[in-house]
Amino acid sequence: MNQTTNGFADHYGHWGWVVILIVVVSWVLYRFVAPKGWREWAGAGLVQAFIIALYAEMYGFPLTIYLLVGFFGIDLPLYIQSGHLWASLLGYGMAGAMIEMLLGGIFVVAGLMMLIGGWREVWRARREGRVASGGLYALVRHPQYAGIVLAVFGQIVHWPTIITVVLFPIIVLVYVRLAYVEERKMLEQFGEPYRDYLQRVPMFFPRWGEWRRLVTALRDSIFPT
Repeated sequence: MNQTTNGFADHYGHWGWVVILIVVVSWVLYRFVAPKGWREWAGAGLVQAFIIALYAEMYGFPLTIYLLVGFFGIDLPLYIQSGHLWASLLGYGMAGAMIEMLLGGIFVVAGLMMLIGGWREVWRARREGRVASGGLYALVRHPQYAGIVLAVFGQIVHWPTIITVVLFPIIVLVYVRLAYVEERKMLEQFGEPYRDYLQRVPMFFPRWGEWRRLVTALRDSIFPT
């Protein structure tokens, strides 16, 4: 076995790291999503499955790589960054893997900021006895769900696996449906004022000219002055 393949093998089998990462990331998920009804728990459960599948393959056992090489007969170079599959499949090597990791990291960080920032807005609104409609909620109606989708997409860019690629569209569909269910309940509870809010504010992502406001709202939500 050559040195390159040795580096590939040494990257895996670290099940202690797998457990630590799953526990830490799952704590962040349940801390800031705080699921209540069964639909919210179903969505969180899918994300939990995504987290387990991701880190089990990232540092435990590279099931996707072995399936692509052994079952589908795809010629993949086995080196330490082989898990960056987009770069490996397209032949972009180490430089491509680094770009893939950077782009994925940007989506993950942005998603986490929206998740945490949205949670803080909801917490302030509940404390003050009002509906969350300021800050991030003045720009998008569901910043937390958008944050989950962005973070999951970032990991698809960074370290795709067969299981996580299959789970991603299911997660998106579940949270889109959950958003519509929540909005129907809010309409029943708050009536026309909430209908006006629906007409003014996009569901998941801000209008084209409001991205700079979104960055400012994220900063203010997470680092209030």
